[in-house]
Amino acid sequence: MSNAGRGLLEDRWDDAKAAGLDEPGLLLYRSNLLGADKRITNYGGGNTSAKVMAKDPLTGRDVEVLWVKGSGGDVGTIKLDGFATLYMDKLRQLQGIYRGLAHEDEMVGYLPHCTFALNARAASIDTPLHAYLPYTHVDHMHPDAVIAIAATRDSRDITRTIYGDEIGWLPWRRPGFELGLMLSRFAQDNPDAKGVVLESHGLFTWGDDAKSCYETTLRIINKAIAWFDARTAGKAPFGGAAVESLDPGARRAFAAKLMLEIRARIGTEERKVGHFDDGPAVLDFVNSRELRSLAALGTSCPDHFLRTKIRPLVLDFDPAAELGSANGSIEAVVAGLDVAVAGYREDYAAYYERSKHPDSPAARDGNAVVHLVPGVGMITFARDKATARIAGEFYVNAINVMRGASSVDTYVGLPEQEAFDIEYWLLEEAKLQRMPKPKGLAGRVALVTGGAGGIGRAVAGRLMAEGACVVLADIDAEALARTEAEFSKAYGRDQVRAVPLDVTREEAVVSGFADAVAEFGGLDILVSNAGIASSEPVESTTVAMWDRNMDILAKGYFLVSREAFRLMRVQKLGGAIVFVASKNGLAASPNASAYCTAKAAEIHLARCLALEGADAGIRVNVVNPDAVLRGSKIWTGEWREQRAAAYKMSGDELEEHYRKRSMLKRSVLPEDIAEATYFLASDLSAKSTGNIINVDAGNAQSFTR
Repeated sequence: MSNAGRGLLEDRWDDAKAAGLDEPGLLLYRSNLLGADKRITNYGGGNTSAKVMAKDPLTGRDVEVLWVKGSGGDVGTIKLDGFATLYMDKLRQLQGIYRGLAHEDEMVGYLPHCTFALNARAASIDTPLHAYLPYTHVDHMHPDAVIAIAATRDSRDITRTIYGDEIGWLPWRRPGFELGLMLSRFAQDNPDAKGVVLESHGLFTWGDDAKSCYETTLRIINKAIAWFDARTAGKAPFGGAAVESLDPGARRAFAAKLMLEIRARIGTEERKVGHFDDGPAVLDFVNSRELRSLAALGTSCPDHFLRTKIRPLVLDFDPAAELGSANGSIEAVVAGLDVAVAGYREDYAAYYERSKHPDSPAARDGNAVVHLVPGVGMITFARDKATARIAGEFYVNAINVMRGASSVDTYVGLPEQEAFDIEYWLLEEAKLQRMPKPKGLAGRVALVTGGAGGIGRAVAGRLMAEGACVVLADIDAEALARTEAEFSKAYGRDQVRAVPLDVTREEAVVSGFADAVAEFGGLDILVSNAGIASSEPVESTTVAMWDRNMDILAKGYFLVSREAFRLMRVQKLGGAIVFVASKNGLAASPNASAYCTAKAAEIHLARCLALEGADAGIRVNVVNPDAVLRGSKIWTGEWREQRAAAYKMSGDELEEHYRKRSMLKRSVLPEDIAEATYFLASDLSAKSTGNIINVDAGNAQSFTR
């Protein structure tokens, strides 16, 4: 019977699916089931293992091999190649060369010597915690309900009250070789125990087969959930509400404006991407009477504060002053933001100075990751969207832990020195140093109008390939949804969003850009590419045709540029605007006066904006394509036939006509426009503004000089 409806974890083990799996396959199946529910463990947190008999590739003899989640993996999404494999006999031999607690870090260097079958997956620091437990299957999870027990002042007594002798308790110890030995001794001394609660850390459970281990893990967590539910029923969390939330629309609008202001203050050394969360758990916390006192204590689980820093920045805001407000003014928060951000940096620097060791790595970025706003929610910033989102998820885990712990006892954060010793652990620093260098547009946010068309898609893909987060904007809702889905599959959901947008409607542009900021925290790049084309002799050009060209190609470019300027000036981080104009803006074409004139207006608008934006570091440049037929929505409509008629040929002859007409005798593709756009949007052209790059395979009429 499913317990999901009662708030308990559901047993999702499928015997039919498990029946066809070998031991590594069962480990993978179990891991993915556990990691799919964030109440069981946070992203990247916890690990699973199984001890499996296998043929030694050198001797052919059966040997015992430890399969354990590799370094940096996530149990919810892990594949078989994400597990490290190590000889158990060699791991046991490591106990004989261990020199004691002061030297435990050196043991990590021995783990590669235990690798089975040349597996390239690096073993994690948690490997000894699994290796020395005398059980075939082991789960180490970070369930909110169990960490809530582990983070109370009377953690040991509460563990015994809930579990009796079935689950033991161990005091805080940093993950590593020593903790592995402590777990081993506990298991030997308590053969009937099914697991152990680690103070301020998490839960270990074990079993003789994959299914029983999984079932034990769920049962132990559910027991904690039920215990807390029984003792907190009807009790207001965090001492009750001190303020009331703004309505959902006002919260999002407020967050979008505030994210720009925060980004202006923390993004000067390294661009950061934001994430906004106003879920029920977050609002319960940020609106509560105990917000400041609990937030100041910091997080408990090491995995939490490695992502979130030891504590958040709580911003002063009285939402009562905003209730009923139509404009969602944030002036009061912004007025105190400089002091708040500087104060956080000073506190972080003092924490570093108090806690550092002679060999500690240099202090890292002192800005807050988590920003809490009463009545609004939580804003997180990191070097990319995924990291910002995951940091928010981790802090929700921390909120759940504080909620449970403070409701039944006194919540206890990890001691500051212990927190520092993990944050600035030399092994953690070595892992950070091994991370690949960020891509050229990492931390940048781009908005591409006409993003579902041929050129727009190519531009968006090029920017994403260089690490940018991209907002696709297009009036074609069906094509937009399809394009967003394709890019999400290729680059991940965190890197792309879609906003239906009619660039000719002022209110739509303002709200669309606000949505983009609420999703990613700011705007660094605008590619204005939305377009149409029409062809008609001037004497038969209607006012409606003229106005439509001017609306989309002139007014539309003006509206999106104006909104980008407004946002970029608030951000104070500069910016890059690229107009995708046309060769026709420089060189006249027959029977296309409305289109050519509108494109010429785009080019001159770019020159004007380059002058206006220079003082704010906003660069404005133009890419002029010519005859980009492949993938273009413009060239699938009547424009194709109109241009063919103007040149007295069939539509199928156009591409070859344009190729032959060019000086280089080459066709121009969407990817060619994307390459030029990337150059102008990136720091490769940091000293260029007011420029035009013709991507037309050579056309003397459109030479700019």
